[in-house]
Amino acid sequence: MTKNVLISGAGVAGSTLAYWLARNGFKSTVVERSQGLRSSGNPVDVRGPALPVVEAMGVVPQLRDAATTSKRIRLLRGDGRQVATVNMPAAKGNEVEIPRNDLATILYEAARDDAEFLFDDTITALRQDEHGVDVTFDRAAPRRFDLVIGADGLHSTVRRLAFGPERDFVRPTGIYVATTPFSEPVDQPEDVLIHNTPGRLVALHPSRGNGGVAFIFRADVAGFDYRDMAQHKRIVTSAYAGVGWRVPELLDRLRDAEDVFFDAVSLVDLPSWSKGRIALVGDAASCVSLLGDGSSLAIAGAHTLATALATDGGLARYEAEHRARVTPKQRTVKLAAALLVPKTRLGLATRNLAARVWPFDL
Repeated sequence: MTKNVLISGAGVAGSTLAYWLARNGFKSTVVERSQGLRSSGNPVDVRGPALPVVEAMGVVPQLRDAATTSKRIRLLRGDGRQVATVNMPAAKGNEVEIPRNDLATILYEAARDDAEFLFDDTITALRQDEHGVDVTFDRAAPRRFDLVIGADGLHSTVRRLAFGPERDFVRPTGIYVATTPFSEPVDQPEDVLIHNTPGRLVALHPSRGNGGVAFIFRADVAGFDYRDMAQHKRIVTSAYAGVGWRVPELLDRLRDAEDVFFDAVSLVDLPSWSKGRIALVGDAASCVSLLGDGSSLAIAGAHTLATALATDGGLARYEAEHRARVTPKQRTVKLAAALLVPKTRLGLATRNLAARVWPFDL
């Protein structure tokens, strides 16, 4: 029985996995590159297969306390007039929309007494044999573990070290996302305001307390570096040049912001999520993040992995069960992109017309 587990990444998947491994008799160490929990990112939904997991963790009250105040999406023209209204899934019952950083914090607080957390460190080398994995860290002394799990996101270090370079498994969709929070509330605390032009979307989100802005757009970016914030700001500014509504004001906020999230929307597709005693979970294994499903799938996948490791099925059972959830979601990414960021004026007009004559829920 594998008992001593290293988890790379203290985000949604990593903290959930540490919590459930402890309840299945495992000892976990979680290593996180950041000095603390990150503050950026979009609001995400906790729904579907994630709901029974967070209910069993006893964190639903905390999630509801931290939930966003949004109830609907309002699609707007450049002059601010409303085109259509779309109901938010979190307004329909048990589902919760919550800022990603708050979700990660709540899950970390649930798990922190059950695992060792090493912040401001990362894995630099992995060497496995039939009995375990020798791990070299950037700062901590080398250690040996029975199993290593990469829960370290789209740009996974574990995946790169154990499976191969990112270009072999990550398929960009041609869509980029940039977000930054405000230091004050928005004017309409229950409405997400969205303005589109062909290939571009800008959204004002009320979040919880203070609002924020998201830029989601199609682009062909050469030499993209996901860690270069100055480059990110230049890319967004160039992509939205000449767009009306409140975009000039929002671009000024982005240029002045110190807390900016920016990345390419991508699909992660591997033939197997494990190699010997090294495995992947969450976005590192199967990124599908565009309409908020990534966090829910990360929670469900982490729970499935922890449970499977305590059975004879192990990693094979985990992958079989969780792929059945992930694969249908990955197939809908193109449709989600067409709804959010239509490429053409005709596509945008068709989306808006459909929303007017047949109001739908996301």
